[in-house]
Amino acid sequence: MKARSFLALLLLSLLLIPACRQKEGAPEPKATEGFILTSTAFEEGKRIPTRYTCDGEDLSPPLSWKGIPEGARSLALVVEDPDAPRGTFVHWVIYNIPPGLSGLPEGVPRQGKLENGALQGVNDFGVIGYRGPCPPPGKPHRYSFILRALDTKLSLGPGATRAELEEAIKGHVLGEAKLMGTYGR
Repeated sequence: MKARSFLALLLLSLLLIPACRQKEGAPEPKATEGFILTSTAFEEGKRIPTRYTCDGEDLSPPLSWKGIPEGARSLALVVEDPDAPRGTFVHWVIYNIPPGLSGLPEGVPRQGKLENGALQGVNDFGVIGYRGPCPPPGKPHRYSFILRALDTKLSLGPGATRAELEEAIKGHVLGEAKLMGTYGR
């Protein structure tokens, strides 16, 4: 009888341990159904217009979103080039975007704190704000716009790096929306 009770307890423990691990160390959600990021400047998987690159006016493209997960207290956006020669290159870090907004306009000013309360971080060019695609000649690169809904407003000040942002949002991501464009020279 004791052996059976011990075995039952052992089996129950083995079933519960993975569930606990998943909850505590669960990977951050990927694209969330219904949470959508779009731009009027380009479509998913299509070429980003020159206007939004280093070959043009280098303005941030207009972005809009819908389906923000319930309970979101802020949004954070990172734009990255995973095809950069030396590894993923960050073009924009912006966080504490008010969840009541439905998008960002074209040409967000390159300043630490925006009028809407959002804060901008330092990109891999070493400056605050958006810097557009500027790949070396050759095969077009992919540019991922990754918007995350967070259950908190971050305590980061202006000028945070992507690494600092990623550390601050651990365990706070409610959902994620992505938009990918390409650009080549």
